[in-house]
Amino acid sequence: APIPERVHVGNSPVYITDRKLGKGGFGQVYVGRRVSGGTARTGPHAYEVALKFEHRSSKGCNFVPPYEWQVYQTLNGCYGVPAVHYKGRQGDYYILVMDILGPSLWDVWNSLGQAMSPHMAACIAVEAISILEKFHSKGFVHGDVKPENFLLGLPGSPEEKKLFLIDLGLASKWRDSSGQHVDYDQRPDIFRGTIRYASAHAHLGRTGSRRDDLESLAYTLIFLIKGRLPWQGYQGDTKSFLVCKKKMATSPDMLCSFCPPPFKQFLESVTNMKFDEEPNYAKLISLFESLIESPASRPIRIDGALKVGQKRGRLPVNHEEDDQPKKKVRLGSPASQWISVYNARRPMKQRYHYNVADNRLQQHIEKGNEDGLYISCVASSANLWALIMDAGTDFGSQVYELSPVFLHKDWIMDQWEKSFYITAIAGALNGSSLVLMSKGTPYTQQSYKLEIAGE
Repeated sequence: APIPERVHVGNSPVYITDRKLGKGGFGQVYVGRRVSGGTARTGPHAYEVALKFEHRSSKGCNFVPPYEWQVYQTLNGCYGVPAVHYKGRQGDYYILVMDILGPSLWDVWNSLGQAMSPHMAACIAVEAISILEKFHSKGFVHGDVKPENFLLGLPGSPEEKKLFLIDLGLASKWRDSSGQHVDYDQRPDIFRGTIRYASAHAHLGRTGSRRDDLESLAYTLIFLIKGRLPWQGYQGDTKSFLVCKKKMATSPDMLCSFCPPPFKQFLESVTNMKFDEEPNYAKLISLFESLIESPASRPIRIDGALKVGQKRGRLPVNHEEDDQPKKKVRLGSPASQWISVYNARRPMKQRYHYNVADNRLQQHIEKGNEDGLYISCVASSANLWALIMDAGTDFGSQVYELSPVFLHKDWIMDQWEKSFYITAIAGALNGSSLVLMSKGTPYTQQSYKLEIAGE
């Protein structure tokens, strides 16, 4: 269904859908213009707003309100997160009505010839750290920190130099309902985020925590200054793996070459954080103090950083921990130390083998048993065997006998004494036989009878 031409959700004014602003992780964003009234630049009475549309059948909705709505509701009024004024469903779309914002840091970087001054990047760093601190204090991690998701305020408005963090569709909780840190887990088959800026932990499928947002911010800052990261350019199905390997093989010295020292110090600090470690946001902000110039020349407002700072607008310097032992710094550890071998395939419920020669029989049976499968049926053709192995046999254990004669009577009787019963049997043209006997069957007694053909 097409995007609605007119939007009216809840008790909102009526908006006309105008030009497209961009595309988020799951939705599309358009300018909405009020049909009547509204003279403010921002807020619920603004003449122009941002309308975010998500189709109800999209991955982010699945026929219920988007998960992002819950995050915005929890973060309502959070510093650096744009305000949601109205929300609701209209036709096939879930719609958010928000303040319209200005260019992203990606746009700014492009307009500056794809190279940003360390001074500007430092202003971004301290304000972004402050925004993330407030974001994290609400119990969430963003999960997709990158230049495209940091926007400045609307040009010409009082907030044109203010930084905002948008697109909360990949946010997740680092703190549970009881206030405890979520448990560590690892699912390497699941990747969330943007490959270029994701933390090494995200590549490895580790549960997201506060350290990951900060590591992604470090890569964002280095990209804005240098214009490129060493792992750009990989293509194909193995891109994520190759990028991950390159990230972990690249030392902070190499990655931060030609960047002022605070950026390397920040990278080292955040890449050595523990899973559940609480970041020292004030100390991280203080790293960039030497690069911050006078207020008149700051290209980005750093209100959030100043609020946690000292008097007269100085950024905080944390002297308390200067004498603490320094952590060991990861200097490009080999990827083999980090990457886990993981098979996400569900256990097979059934498997079959055919054209199996006598000398290969044991290998197939043992491998199946390791995977929880037991033989439920056998057959023979041209002196080769076919096996069907199942997970749902309910057998407790199984033994087999490959005999050069048809049915090894003594072996069968020995197994009966041990409470094994015949569950599958087959004979080959050369007179050999394969007998499977199992425990866990419904049988309590068993016999067999041989009849010679033609008699």
